[in-house]
Amino acid sequence: MTSNSEKLPVYFNANGYVTFNQFLRDQKFTKLFVLVDDNTHEYCLPRFLQHLDSETPIEVLQIEPGEENKTLETCSGLWNVLSELGGDRKSLLINLGGGVVTDLGGFVAAAFKRGISCVHFPTTLLAMVDAAVGGKNGVNLGSLKNQVGIIKNPEIIVADTAFLTTLPAPEMRSGLAEMYKHGLIADESYWKQLNSLSSMKMDELDELIADSIVIKERIVQQDPYEKGLRKSLNFGHTLGHAIESYFLEQPQKTKLLHGEAVAAGMVMAAYLSVELEGFPKDQYNEIREVIHSMFGKIDILEEDKAKIIELLKFDKKNEGGKINFVLLRKIAEPVIDREVPNSLLFEAFKYYAD
Repeated sequence: MTSNSEKLPVYFNANGYVTFNQFLRDQKFTKLFVLVDDNTHEYCLPRFLQHLDSETPIEVLQIEPGEENKTLETCSGLWNVLSELGGDRKSLLINLGGGVVTDLGGFVAAAFKRGISCVHFPTTLLAMVDAAVGGKNGVNLGSLKNQVGIIKNPEIIVADTAFLTTLPAPEMRSGLAEMYKHGLIADESYWKQLNSLSSMKMDELDELIADSIVIKERIVQQDPYEKGLRKSLNFGHTLGHAIESYFLEQPQKTKLLHGEAVAAGMVMAAYLSVELEGFPKDQYNEIREVIHSMFGKIDILEEDKAKIIELLKFDKKNEGGKINFVLLRKIAEPVIDREVPNSLLFEAFKYYAD
């Protein structure tokens, strides 16, 4: 299976390895570096190496897993190791992992020697449908998400859905949140398809993953540098990122997966859409019910709310000190750069918890 977007270098499963190995033969790289975290080193690297068909020297670079390690310090360590191991302009960095590995690895490749080639092998559902697609690479500053980075596409993306069988259920749900988002901002029939999923059967999921990638890439191709339409991909992310960052910096709280925080953000953005854009109330209720049934509710205390709202000022979409939201006029009709008064944000938290 391949993506039906001609410009998008995404290949699936067995076809992906065939294409990747041919790419290696054509490009004649001097050295291959495979970036993994502790989890993908154990669960994914053996399968990758089994399918690799190349005589080029290979080195494995390993980082600790988790959003807290998506930092410039981690990048600096990797740049030093690449130098020590003889990396040059004709080296290839292969990013084998979830969103942290693909985001950070893409940034490491883009900056090393002023840019070397990289390839993404996303191993989580979230990375397959979102993080690895669209060319966004970067790192966090402390608990603040994706404050430093660059937009640069990998040479190839290989989505091997066999990797998904190694994931715990929360990681699968995390990726499903981004798929929900793609339906809500761009394709109502896709949203309905996702809602009718009785269980996560892999044969069903393969097609839905491909459709999700096509939706995202169609938007990215029209607006690669996020001047307009691409901002719609941030639906749920303004509050979602703030919630994720807040829970990351509070040692007494359980860290949230990206999709868990974005799911909460989508429920709140849908409520704001009702209040500010006339979004149908019955569809808001459906969104809230679907997302709550899949993700449950995050326990956000009264004293947390003002602190989370304060973090909104660091959101990348802000311009001129204004906090910009993506809302919905109706499903598949997003409204970008919408200002929201703080009083309504507190109301959104209340309706999320009801």
